[in-house]
Amino acid sequence: MTNNNLSPIRSSERYVILDALRGFAILGIALANFPEFSLYTFLPADDAAQLPASGGDRGLRYLLYLLVDGKFYTLFSLLFGIGFSIILSNVTRKGGNALRVFYRRMVLLALIGGLHLIFLWSGDILLLYALLGMLLPLFRHLSDRRLLAAALALLFIPVCIDTVCELTHTNPSARVVELQQIYCARFGITDANFAYWLHDATGYNEVFQFLIQGALVRMQEFIDGNRYFKVLGLFLIGYYIGRQRLYARLEENKPWLKRLFAGGLMVGLPLSLLYAWSSMNAHPWGLSIHSLLYFVSVYPMAFAYASGFGLLYLARPRLKAFTWLAAPGRMALSNYIGQSLAGMFIFYGIGLGLGSTISLATTELIVLVVFVVQQAFSRMWLNTFRFGPLEWIWRMLTYGHWIACRKPRSGVEP
Repeated sequence: MTNNNLSPIRSSERYVILDALRGFAILGIALANFPEFSLYTFLPADDAAQLPASGGDRGLRYLLYLLVDGKFYTLFSLLFGIGFSIILSNVTRKGGNALRVFYRRMVLLALIGGLHLIFLWSGDILLLYALLGMLLPLFRHLSDRRLLAAALALLFIPVCIDTVCELTHTNPSARVVELQQIYCARFGITDANFAYWLHDATGYNEVFQFLIQGALVRMQEFIDGNRYFKVLGLFLIGYYIGRQRLYARLEENKPWLKRLFAGGLMVGLPLSLLYAWSSMNAHPWGLSIHSLLYFVSVYPMAFAYASGFGLLYLARPRLKAFTWLAAPGRMALSNYIGQSLAGMFIFYGIGLGLGSTISLATTELIVLVVFVVQQAFSRMWLNTFRFGPLEWIWRMLTYGHWIACRKPRSGVEP
């Protein structure tokens, strides 16, 4: 049974700071993902060194580990948790069943993420978000202190797991790796052609074969990286932020934001220098130390980004950068999937075939071009429509009734 009174929040009820931060996160995620799209990540070191304009790639890799790696999916995860609190508040205020709406939304997101993972991009994060998102309602009755304690415990569990695995010489993803190797052997994907398979692909069937093994690799990454605990912990922190409506009370929390920004940088930046060095040199101090470095560097830096964003918004709320980033942020789902389509077209053999042929620096320049195009498209689209195309479909199926996408001429939304 549907309730036609239920609908997404109006544009006038949105917070620019959240949309802009989401747009910022989408840009950072593209910077992190596109080296895999361009197949640069998979190239043997000697081959990568011979690419045009590759002279500064080692320094750029270090900067990506220092400033990008882990930080932007952390922001995106926090925003997901905030979104959960907003949905609960919005639907409950309108007399609806908030959990029913939320679970329907997560099932649809899982479907989108699953299709994205199998057919477009094996680095998908949406499916994991949907599955872990279904656990969020279990925490909604916790006090603030217990909620934050649970979040901190979840974020630290990976350090404990990695320490145990290192001491016991255990590989928790061994079975998944074995399945991936069996699959690759069946289709002739070898170490020698791995980095060039998608570049040499002449049809989508070859791309699909690679994406299937990529989904297994993604599962391995989630297991080895203990991503389940990390993401759920960040969801809970985001839920706490949303429950307290901290994003709507920036001025009131300005002293706290200043402390978080300063503390995050003072702790996160020097330790991120060590984390980046460890990442560049195959974890010379061991897995447990590298995992600990992640914990004490990535999260403080991400919180510094978020709090710094809030402080800048307080100081200059009309700064064009916020409205510039807010447009792609409002269409985050469409733009995230759009980046996968762009990556497939630009880098794979079924498109322009630039994969395995360009440097890391050139790859990241392409990211900036793609994002500028997405920003322009998002701005033009939102001049006429209330939601991005995928956001519109997702919302209609979530709420179970027709929702007008085109903005009314009167300018007053239903």
